[in-house]
Amino acid sequence: MDIRLSRLHFPVTTLGPGQRIGIWLQGCSIRCPGCISADTWSEHGRMTRVADVLAQLDSWLPHASGVTVSGGEPFDQPEALLALLAALRAAPGAAQRDVLVYSGHPIESIAATLARAEGLIDALVSDPFEIDTPQSLALRGSDNQRLHLLTPLGQARLASYERRRAGVDRALDAMFDDDGSVWFAGIPARGDFNRLRDLLNQQGHRVQISADKARR
Repeated sequence: MDIRLSRLHFPVTTLGPGQRIGIWLQGCSIRCPGCISADTWSEHGRMTRVADVLAQLDSWLPHASGVTVSGGEPFDQPEALLALLAALRAAPGAAQRDVLVYSGHPIESIAATLARAEGLIDALVSDPFEIDTPQSLALRGSDNQRLHLLTPLGQARLASYERRRAGVDRALDAMFDDDGSVWFAGIPARGDFNRLRDLLNQQGHRVQISADKARR
């Protein structure tokens, strides 16, 4: 089974509890205005076999307390997503790692796929990002988004995120690519990346954020 992949990273500490493996899928049909991951919208990303993804994760899995799958829109690739989730559950030590998935679809519209994924997803954040809706809840970019705890492990690990956003939730993980790209994982406050871009541009650096690239 092939999957359209954007990037992998470990450790991610800002998208769920503990040190997590971050898996970003490529391609999004929702394309919420103001999305901080607009670089993952295109469906022209590289195709990778699910088995090869697991091979890349092999050295990280023993040290990870969880996995967060985002995008892009994971449920735009339902068969590939199910294959990935099943492979993660079959990996050694899976019982100790929770799986959190982000989707911009309302949970009601992906119910059929979720039924097939029973036991594979511990927690789900659903619903589209709304830039004009307040941002006051942990793990969510806008307050319309819902956190669903789907398994006992999800309840144990992520129930504490049913709360208002705190100072610790402003943290971001930084990732550096060989080509000079810098990626951030986490839920930034509104306008954080715009302010960072403007500050660095004022200092003479040439900086683009993913939202700039999406306007091309």
